[in-house]
Amino acid sequence: MDHGLVMAAPTTALAADQGLRLSVLDPASLDAAFVASWRRLADTASEPNVFHAPEFLAPAIAHCDGLRRARIIALQDEGQLCGLMPIAQEAYYGRWPVPHSQNWRHPNCFLGTPLIRPGHERAFWQTLLADLDRNPRAGLFLHLHGIATDGPVFAALQQLCAEQRRPCDIVLAEERAMLATDLPGPAYYEQVVRKKKRKELGRLRNRLAEMGEVQTVQGCDAAGLDAWLDEFLSLEQSGWKGRNGSALADMAETRGLFLAASHQAHAAGKLHLIAMRLDGRPIAMLINFLSPPGGFSFKTAFAEDFARFSPGVLLQIDNLGILADQGLAWMDSCAAEGHPMIDSLWAERRHVGRVSVGLKGYVRPALFALFRQGERFMDRRRAATHDAPAPTSPVENDDD
Repeated sequence: MDHGLVMAAPTTALAADQGLRLSVLDPASLDAAFVASWRRLADTASEPNVFHAPEFLAPAIAHCDGLRRARIIALQDEGQLCGLMPIAQEAYYGRWPVPHSQNWRHPNCFLGTPLIRPGHERAFWQTLLADLDRNPRAGLFLHLHGIATDGPVFAALQQLCAEQRRPCDIVLAEERAMLATDLPGPAYYEQVVRKKKRKELGRLRNRLAEMGEVQTVQGCDAAGLDAWLDEFLSLEQSGWKGRNGSALADMAETRGLFLAASHQAHAAGKLHLIAMRLDGRPIAMLINFLSPPGGFSFKTAFAEDFARFSPGVLLQIDNLGILADQGLAWMDSCAAEGHPMIDSLWAERRHVGRVSVGLKGYVRPALFALFRQGERFMDRRRAATHDAPAPTSPVENDDD
């Protein structure tokens, strides 16, 4: 079967001199030894990304890539895995018929930064771009969706592209809430949230307590995991996401991904669960995936019949101590920019964006320049008519 991504043998001086080898792998054919090295890379990457760790990415490809387009780009240095990213060839960029290569993703992947061993950031990009340059089926450019633009991985890409006089354009820049503090949860809450708001939320908590016993419970053992996950799926589906058909349980693909990734992360000690219960009934639940020294807030759900008490907000307040409790330096909210709830509780910000990198080869630079010219024209036109730019991929974290 021809999947459209064929890599030439590494011929760059860097690959020859340093023993670097770039491979394109079928996710279905990865053996246990490769997965073990993949797990070690995820644990030591210069920028942690749980969505590209084997506990999450392998189930995502298995459940969400029905057309089997995804391939694994793997960079090895003297046999040691030092870079990994899922990739696919795309025939369309949004609605435009523009062939290109893109980091493969799905609607529940909230970060596209590749896993790279510290010190190999430049080598990863240099070897990958050289290979795509030689591949006529790679399209006009490499598009990186949801890559962090404030870390060493993107910095290495920018520097390399500047030296090679290769376009590297941030076509959409966003910032989203992040939790990064040394303060204990209560002290952070007092510093970030104004006094009037804290008083109002305290009043809501007291009113909720008048209705029964309120408990905030963290974690569960392996025997109770299935029940916890089923409760979460039911709670999410009972609200507006269920009515819109966007709850995880609404599609077999997302349900399967959620259950498989949660089980694998729990077995690896990288799943954090927290729930607020009223007389035993869950009224707000939150699931986080951990990738020390960081973490990723994946999904939250709440009972809409208790919305007047803001149980989701109260649960997030109770969860402000997660950094100290789990030994983390930061948590990525994975939320859309300007999210009204989490932005008011988490003061720090993470910068992510969509990046297009031009490829070299016959007519590619000229065609890419024309394409970017048209894209900028459309951006100016949208701005002039006060329309929000339409994302090329319908994937934003729509958590409550």
